[in-house]
Amino acid sequence: MSNEKRVVGFIGGSGVYNADALENAERVEVATPWGDPSDALVKGRIEDVEVVFLSRHGGGHRLTPGAVNYRANIDAMKRVGVTDLISLSACGSFREELSPGTFVIVNQFIDRTSGRENTFFGPGFVAHVSMAHPVCPALAAAAAASADALGIPSAKGGTYLAINGPQFSSLAESNLYRSWGCDVIGMTNMPEAKLAREAELPYATVAMVTDYDCWHEREGPVDVSKVLKIMGENTRNAARLIPELTKRLGAMRAPSPLGIETVLDVSVITAPGARDAALTAKLDAVAGRFLSAQD
Repeated sequence: MSNEKRVVGFIGGSGVYNADALENAERVEVATPWGDPSDALVKGRIEDVEVVFLSRHGGGHRLTPGAVNYRANIDAMKRVGVTDLISLSACGSFREELSPGTFVIVNQFIDRTSGRENTFFGPGFVAHVSMAHPVCPALAAAAAASADALGIPSAKGGTYLAINGPQFSSLAESNLYRSWGCDVIGMTNMPEAKLAREAELPYATVAMVTDYDCWHEREGPVDVSKVLKIMGENTRNAARLIPELTKRLGAMRAPSPLGIETVLDVSVITAPGARDAALTAKLDAVAGRFLSAQD
């Protein structure tokens, strides 16, 4: 696969509901076979790079983490031509050095969510994508370099633990997760990262620390009022990061070092003649490249 035009997608989490840096911005309603995405997509440009922005929780923060239609969000991004996907997400910290205000460029996940639709595939069309390395290293490196250039406190690498929420952890859970070696905790990056991989979209997460969960004796339990105060600072830094990262990535892209753009070639197991026609039709955007190559 040769170099191609880049379209950067940003999914903004808590506190990041718009991308003011976009030029010629327009709201686009996108229908998907999986239902409605969280909100209209906002398409625009930052200099010569096409950008698409989506508010994960919808306007006014209407959706809980468990109510987000992750499949529709990823399908919509793929459907409008996004080639690289960046998540901006609020999180809690399990490490003293990852203080509130730090942006953690995640490179691993532990998924403790349940009851969420976590795959585009299913009976009649089976695929098993590898999640050994869930983050595109090229996107992560660009995000880290952008944070450094802007003087935003950041950490390169870290394990993100995803829980259902909407409740925060108990103290016992917080201490357990710390013992596992987790670095940050959030409620939204799973199954988002898994679905992005199934859609052959390189993905990276900038996890913006708002609190110390509840393990920190001096800080005490999570308090939404305190979180909102830190979130305001994080949101301002996220607004600076979006244009810097976009320009650093540039208008043309090379394939991901992990070969994410063709992952379905080594993941689909169901023979063409045995595939369910209705499910195959729903995969027209997510697996469009793979299906076209088999025609």
